[in-house]
Amino acid sequence: MEKRRTWREVFQNAWDGVLATASTERNFKVHLALCAAVLLLGALLQVSRLDWGLLCMAIGLVLSAELMNTAVEAAVNLTVGERIHPMAKKAKDAAAGAVLASALFAAVIGLIVFIPPLLRLAKDWGWL
Repeated sequence: MEKRRTWREVFQNAWDGVLATASTERNFKVHLALCAAVLLLGALLQVSRLDWGLLCMAIGLVLSAELMNTAVEAAVNLTVGERIHPMAKKAKDAAAGAVLASALFAAVIGLIVFIPPLLRLAKDWGWL
């Protein structure tokens, strides 16, 4: 019987997955950079606590979807090798679609949160 892992081991394995994805996946790096930009813009515009909650949920959703996409791609690539089975393509396309859907959702949230304070700022500076 396999020994139960400690909570420390469980969290270490999860963190290892995040770090491995961050170091090898270009799209995850892009998402991390965009997340940093969103967090900086939110701080500069002093968005409300509710808006922070929406932004954090959107960020978490996108990063989680990208991590799951990476896991699906790795597992499918491991099992099918060089030939592309139609079901493997379906799995990889669906995982990529989840990332796209979450990123579009996050973009909508970003527009909802950032457009009003940016418009106010533009009016204050006489740009509008």
